[in-house]
Amino acid sequence: MNKPFVHFIISAVIGLGLGYLVYNVLGFGNDSDTEVAVQDQQTTDRAETEDETADTTADESTESVSASENILQTKGCLGCHSVNGLNLQGGATGPDLSKAITEVEGKHGKPLEEFLKEPTSAVMSGVIGGNPLTEEEISQVVDLLKQASESN
Repeated sequence: MNKPFVHFIISAVIGLGLGYLVYNVLGFGNDSDTEVAVQDQQTTDRAETEDETADTTADESTESVSASENILQTKGCLGCHSVNGLNLQGGATGPDLSKAITEVEGKHGKPLEEFLKEPTSAVMSGVIGGNPLTEEEISQVVDLLKQASESN
């Protein structure tokens, strides 16, 4: 290949990687206005859900999980991912995690528990590498995502 073209490609990959690190991993991409908007939307959604479930049975109301009280929110997963199986709206950058229990192993060659310990994707390696999950947190994430897959 042409030497300048190779240099361009290498520079572009390094530049994109550094941009990702600066904005997402180091926290500069955490726009407080976006976080407030997401929290406001979740509060609105929760209030609407409470109004709707006031007329339903207790079994039906347990299908959704409160976004403010679960590990997916506290660890920032909902910043990029939604979990429609649990009625959790989040970011649109990452895929919906409702079927992660079955899809992660097929896509990444390891069960979800192992993937969360050592991700094989570049994006998740950067995210989890900067904020690793404890065994208890991994267990909580897996339990929630099992609920999500069962509700779909």
